[in-house]
Amino acid sequence: MSQYWVPRGGLPPQTELTTGQSGRAVFTEAYAVIPRGTLSDITASRLPHWDDTRLWVLARPLSGFAETFSQYVVEVGPGGGSERPEGDPDAESVLFVVDGSAELRLDGAGGAAHPLRPGSYAFVPPGTPWTLRNAGAATATFHWIRKAYEPVDGVEVPEPFVVHEDDVSIEPMPDTGGAWGTQRFVDPLDVRHDMHVNIVTFEPGGAIPFPETHVMEHGLYVLEGKAVYLLNQDWVEVQEGDFMWLRAFCPQACYAGGPGRFRYLLYKDVNRHPRLRT
Repeated sequence: MSQYWVPRGGLPPQTELTTGQSGRAVFTEAYAVIPRGTLSDITASRLPHWDDTRLWVLARPLSGFAETFSQYVVEVGPGGGSERPEGDPDAESVLFVVDGSAELRLDGAGGAAHPLRPGSYAFVPPGTPWTLRNAGAATATFHWIRKAYEPVDGVEVPEPFVVHEDDVSIEPMPDTGGAWGTQRFVDPLDVRHDMHVNIVTFEPGGAIPFPETHVMEHGLYVLEGKAVYLLNQDWVEVQEGDFMWLRAFCPQACYAGGPGRFRYLLYKDVNRHPRLRT
């Protein structure tokens, strides 16, 4: 069974050093690190049309920051949720549940119910009505990644789907002996999709043995474990609950520190021409 780190809010005590957990925060032109200690009560936000719900915004389109996506950690109390969760008809979404349970209905309130539990993954295309409710007795927490879908003439919009990570195999990267693998929830050859949200897993001691440098923007939320991550020219320690943003072409690599697996939820933009005009 996979375990995922979940923020619980609150505030550090007055006796805590300022350079404690949240003191690892870094913001540069090439990357950012938002440590788990910053996800406190005072950094939580609310959304219209969501009941008994709060969220932490990890990334948003902003000059000098994320350009292609937004990412939230959403906490829904018992009985909470929304009948009108998305106000942007061009937005596509991925939901990944890390705690508790909820019920997702695609095509609006009259659609079929999809029970969600930790490890559940849902893709919602643009323009698809959906609802989400927490019918359980405990808080439900999920990641919500949103992107403005880029339509292409002659290419159909992909259909919605719900799956569990247990049903998606870890595909080992070549020549790694299984030390580094990826769970791909969408076929990489399916050009209908303009974003991928995968889970990357490293066994203890596994590594990215070269600095990846490429056009794709990244959001990385650490689900389990710890590692030393190369971000641009800096080696940074990260642990479960930390979030990293990497600008396009920011060099990256990592060493998994053990003693358990190192796993993160990875966003990247794919399968489209780079925009030549704003």
